[in-house]
Amino acid sequence: MTGETKERLETLAAPYGREVRVDDVRFESGMRLLRVTIREGTRITVLDIDPATALSWGNAMTQWAARVTSSEEKA
Repeated sequence: MTGETKERLETLAAPYGREVRVDDVRFESGMRLLRVTIREGTRITVLDIDPATALSWGNAMTQWAARVTSSEEKA
């Protein structure tokens, strides 16, 4: 893509050899999106999401992780 600048925020090693990259992407128009890139072998999935979606997604993941961690501690 042209007319954009990226700042790498995080690179995560995920299970089964997957990699998740998170970038802050700024476009010439001033629009700013969070780019999530998931690598699974040779397959690459790229999602550009807005701040509201990123917040909802982040909250959902945090709540899930807290529930799973809590239930594992009780077992």
